[in-house]
Amino acid sequence: MRDLYEILGVDQSASEDEIKRAYRKKARELHPDAGGDETEFKELTTAYEVLNNPEARANYDRYGDPRGPQGMSGGDPFGGFGDLSDLIDAFFGGGFGAAGGGGRRGQRARSGRDAVVDVRLTLEEAASGVQRDIDVEVARSCETCSGSGSAPGSGKVTCRTCNGQGAVQQVANSLFGQMLTTQVCSDCGGSGQRIENPCRDCRGEGRVATKEQVTIDVPAGVDNGQRLRLTGRGEAGRQGAPAGDLYVRIHVRPHEVFERDGHDLHARVEIPITQAALGVELPMPTLDGETTVQVPPGTQPGAVLTIPRAGMPKLGAETARGDLHLHVDVEVPRKLGSEEEQLLRQLAEVRGEHEAATLHDGRGFFDRIREAFGGER
Repeated sequence: MRDLYEILGVDQSASEDEIKRAYRKKARELHPDAGGDETEFKELTTAYEVLNNPEARANYDRYGDPRGPQGMSGGDPFGGFGDLSDLIDAFFGGGFGAAGGGGRRGQRARSGRDAVVDVRLTLEEAASGVQRDIDVEVARSCETCSGSGSAPGSGKVTCRTCNGQGAVQQVANSLFGQMLTTQVCSDCGGSGQRIENPCRDCRGEGRVATKEQVTIDVPAGVDNGQRLRLTGRGEAGRQGAPAGDLYVRIHVRPHEVFERDGHDLHARVEIPITQAALGVELPMPTLDGETTVQVPPGTQPGAVLTIPRAGMPKLGAETARGDLHLHVDVEVPRKLGSEEEQLLRQLAEVRGEHEAATLHDGRGFFDRIREAFGGER
């Protein structure tokens, strides 16, 4: 499903009034009675219904689901409805205007619900890609009736409520006045037929709850919060309708050393003051193994050393990847032995460095203070 803000053409920070104006503008263009596309109009109106509801919008912004976190486990972003088209039909019916009376359009097959599972990875697994076997609880086609919902040897009869049309008509009020809308028949679910003798195993549903193991290939470069889509691996639809999709939601655990920023990685490296002054070649672990990094002489605290192409691979790109940035911390010894202290004092004497702090102009720090208060130097 496309991003709801993108459908309306507004930013995520859009106000309620901006959302309403955007909907009304696009609705005039996309409404079927004005020559617009019916599917796009339904999609537009669904996006408006979610984003115009403060609670649903807050849940969508935070969890990507209008129902909040409880809605994510089932994968159905519009709880209480079989799928997106069910939600649209519940709001607007199955057709628009006089053209909606065609009737047989209600006999569409209702796809099964999408399912969502969570997969947790280490940063190393996210960088290299991994194959995982996951357990999924979904509805699968009933083997006894082959998904038809009818007991073996029996069939279906014409629905009396809609006379086999799969839809019923009614007058509804909208932004454009009264419209004759067509809604899916609630008795036959839009098929135009009813099961005469339901299958005992699935009770006419055509599907039964199962638990199965699914093997997924997680590509290299996935990031925390991303989703992978497995088409047709969700729940089977009722009475032989197509299955929904399975979405794999990625969770990448925090790493002890590396912090991820898009495709780049960041790490902190601590070196002694002597190595910072003299320079050193250090062994450095990366996600692909160990390498070396050259710390140049005179490296200052806070310096950043970059190892090109040692970051995360870019999803979908075979060779492109980010960099590894090393943030240098210089370790100043807290305690000195007598020999170490003597050597540092000798170094300070050679460099002409006094124990008292000096400023850039060479005057002592306390000399400057006395001068500021009118004292003599």
